[in-house]
Amino acid sequence: MSLRHAPWEEAAEFRIGLRPIPICDWFEGGEADLAKRKTGLLAADPSAVWSETPGSRPAQAEFLAMLSGALQRDITSDGRPPLLVAAGEVADDLCLMEKRGDAWRLTALSLCAGSFFTASEVIGRSLAELHRPVTGFEARLLTRVERIFDNLRPDTLLERRNWSLVSSPDLYAPDPGPMRAAIPDIDPDSAANALFARVERQTLRKLPQTGAVVFTIRVWIDPLSAIAADPERLARFARAWRTAHPDFRAYKQLNLYDALVSRVIDGV
Repeated sequence: MSLRHAPWEEAAEFRIGLRPIPICDWFEGGEADLAKRKTGLLAADPSAVWSETPGSRPAQAEFLAMLSGALQRDITSDGRPPLLVAAGEVADDLCLMEKRGDAWRLTALSLCAGSFFTASEVIGRSLAELHRPVTGFEARLLTRVERIFDNLRPDTLLERRNWSLVSSPDLYAPDPGPMRAAIPDIDPDSAANALFARVERQTLRKLPQTGAVVFTIRVWIDPLSAIAADPERLARFARAWRTAHPDFRAYKQLNLYDALVSRVIDGV
């Protein structure tokens, strides 16, 4: 349940929001059969959920060794891409960033809960290119994010959370088109059960030998009805919705849900 992860209660705008957490809290778990979900997606459309670039295997292997230590069990790649093997051990999506020239680039990723993109679409992109769709990111945040990647220490684990509203409970959401097309057909009286808070819990950790950075993404989804059931939490959600920064609203396309959300938060 993502209700224990409620970033809308902290801010309704784009901000870096990274905070250090204990290394022992690197992964949250919480999925009973993650291998089944990820194996099925990999078999159905491998290029959508997995990609790597030449030269990324050393950093992949270093991360797999660190993951073995974190999970306290021996995990071997047996000739397979180490990051892909690692992805089968944790619920998170895994993104490997490496400094190539003067830019941090995505050199390998397993993406089985992607929010509106696929692995083949983003592999090899720089931080600037990855965040280009995010309204206002390049002007306000890019330089600061690059500095964080440059200066991150291997003994530091950073965490942040972000949120959006969607009309599907599916973790795997590579294309927003179908869910957005279905919005006009949602019964306003059922909006609380048809809309979902989608929370991404993200972490950053630098690998000490290769200097690569591993970016993890754990997606949690709850129906808006779970928030509406608690008047105090609904009031905080309503405040975040109404005061969201224009850049945040534009990127998340919150306007598509305004009429439906209003039916849920009217009177708050």
